[in-house]
Amino acid sequence: MKKNIAVVMGGYSSEVAISMKSGSVAFKHLDKEKFNPYQVHILPNKWVVIDNNKEYEIEKKDFSFFKGDKKITFDCVFNAIHGSPGEDGKLLAYFELINMKHTSAPFYQMALTFNKRDTLSAVKHYGIPTAESVYLNKGANYTTSEIIEKVGLPCFVKPNNAGSSFGISKIYKEKNLSKAIDKAFKEDSEILIESFLDGIEVSVGVIEYKGEVTVLPITEIVSENDFFDYDAKYNGKSEEITPARLTKFQETKVKEMAKKVYTILNMTGFSRSEYILVKDVPHFLEMNTVPGLTEASILPKQAKEYGIELSELFNNSVQQSLNK
Repeated sequence: MKKNIAVVMGGYSSEVAISMKSGSVAFKHLDKEKFNPYQVHILPNKWVVIDNNKEYEIEKKDFSFFKGDKKITFDCVFNAIHGSPGEDGKLLAYFELINMKHTSAPFYQMALTFNKRDTLSAVKHYGIPTAESVYLNKGANYTTSEIIEKVGLPCFVKPNNAGSSFGISKIYKEKNLSKAIDKAFKEDSEILIESFLDGIEVSVGVIEYKGEVTVLPITEIVSENDFFDYDAKYNGKSEEITPARLTKFQETKVKEMAKKVYTILNMTGFSRSEYILVKDVPHFLEMNTVPGLTEASILPKQAKEYGIELSELFNNSVQQSLNK
């Protein structure tokens, strides 16, 4: 009997539109011979199944819905929600409470990796190189001179819990720092200020594939803009080169570190992490646990280079979850 799969998309953050695209692609490519996929929109004002252009409200007590008199339950959830509540652990905690299988890591790992500050603290404990950084909570007192003294110029100002480069600024002069901090605080109540690392920027996907932790081919990021911002990511203002133009030594170092970070953070499911290679040493920036999943997104392109087509990528993810 075919399994019912809920492809959840949407969310409560600035990444709703991007999530809808990822979810729609996953829904389209899941094997209809093996699964009965359903599009499920998780939004602040409603949780609904979209079936033949009709909406059916989700019963939150067990994540089911009624179609007429028939109650339909799900065997597994494919998580395509970027940002909250799909990538920060909240929705996954709910699924684990009701014993619903899902394609993401456990809720604690999702919450940890969504918090850039806490992720950096965790990986530093294992000797993973990172940029110098300063953390600020909203309302905290700070002096721009003390921040610059620690991280230097240029530097990056980032929301601590946000994705798709929303709220990020690159600062060259101290006088612009306060404005960038205010911008980041519009996205999150916690922010991260990091030193600029001058080197090769790469992105590397690590997934569970057929029961094994698998490092996908590396992508080199060459942005037309000053950094890999929203415009560069989604509006074609960057060149994403897969496989990356690295030496064999550099490639080996990045893959070893990417697998180590995935393992020490106790990850499962999809991940895509960003690194800067400084003098052949990869410096960890952040991990995305619900990366973009459209045909044009980085991780699916890496999977294709590895020999995994979209349908197989998504089917494998669901099957891995069903097997647990």
